[in-house]
Amino acid sequence: MHGIGVVGISWRHRRSDVLGAFTIPRQERPERVPLLAAGLGVRELVYVATCNRVEVAFATAGATPIEAYRREVFAALAGRQPHPGEAEHSLRVWQGEGAAEHLFLMTSGLDSARIGESEVTGQVREAVDQSRALGLLGPRLDSVFIEALRVARRVRPVTEGRIGRVSLAEIALRHVSERIDRTPGRVALVGVSPMTEECARALAAAGTRVIIVNRTPERARVLAAEVGGESRALDAFRSAPDDVEAVIVATGAGAPVLSRGDLERLAARASSGEAPLVVDLGVPANIAPEDAVAADVPRLGMDDISDEAAADRGRILLEFADARTIVDEALTDLRRHAEERLIGSTIAQMRLRYQRTALEGVERLFERDLAGLGEQERDSIRRWAETLARRLAHVPSVGLRDLAFQAGPSAVQAFFQNSEPALARELNAAMERAGAGFLESEAGRQ
Repeated sequence: MHGIGVVGISWRHRRSDVLGAFTIPRQERPERVPLLAAGLGVRELVYVATCNRVEVAFATAGATPIEAYRREVFAALAGRQPHPGEAEHSLRVWQGEGAAEHLFLMTSGLDSARIGESEVTGQVREAVDQSRALGLLGPRLDSVFIEALRVARRVRPVTEGRIGRVSLAEIALRHVSERIDRTPGRVALVGVSPMTEECARALAAAGTRVIIVNRTPERARVLAAEVGGESRALDAFRSAPDDVEAVIVATGAGAPVLSRGDLERLAARASSGEAPLVVDLGVPANIAPEDAVAADVPRLGMDDISDEAAADRGRILLEFADARTIVDEALTDLRRHAEERLIGSTIAQMRLRYQRTALEGVERLFERDLAGLGEQERDSIRRWAETLARRLAHVPSVGLRDLAFQAGPSAVQAFFQNSEPALARELNAAMERAGAGFLESEAGRQ
């Protein structure tokens, strides 16, 4: 896990308007994510953006401390240099095993405002697939995310088994359902995204008529056909909105998609005489809060949804101790495998040194005390010496593996510092080639 880092911001660190400043619009990611990697000077990078977090995971190939990347990520995403202390205040940093733990918790929904939310796993998988398509997913990040997605699959039955299927969309649906119960009517869903798809299916299953609105009409028609609803092009809906009692908006646009005038037209069309409820799940916001206030349209934004989700977070988290155990076991396995890869080359080099030393001693015997032996007998003694050297190397090999697991591979390097200089140089070189020179400081989260 050496050189693995995460720089991010989430619902618990900053509000959604600040979060939006670090969000790359979906349509811009194929171009900007490779530029982000190039700007950071890394070959492996995964950019994850959800409704309540932005995380940049990367693997370094040099000795630059992970902490030093915080200001660079800020500048690349915000489009400006941070003021003194601003990057440190806005963005959090995780490294090494702490980074892996953070990704496990995030992917399984255990670090979400709504514990166990289901959308985040799909969003992480989508981000990983995009990085793979862009050539930014190398062996180090790939192994961590493979394990993170495996952990999420194991955690989900635990969370769903306790409180049912969980998502931030369900909080939005609860508010919309309460409104429809009071003033029956249709619901418009603006944008075709995982959030709106989930809402559309749930509303249609409950018997609510839905209208799918999207900038690309074909995508709206496909979802509308699936749920038995109607479809509209975004521009048509803006200029001549339908009579609806609620609007759910979740697009990847970098700017508001419904203006004050659009909201006023929506309010004027509502047959109940009451302005429709607007639920804005976009980050950055798809509807400016001040426009909703000016149009006298009730609006729930991601801050409201996240606050509601987090209200009973502590209580729910206590119920998921077994889910946390799954994460801890996966971390232990990942650490053991990573350290085995690093220490394996050192052990192999040590075994070779044992064998070489044994054979050198045997050859000296052949020159002096055993000079009369034939070549067949000499070969037999050489094979015996190699086998004995391997057996003798086995005992310290077991101890070195335990030392690496308990104290880290850097402790193995320190162990050999006072050994024979030539042996120490060989073993340190083997570990450097395996990447131990870039081991994390084991400080975990910064």
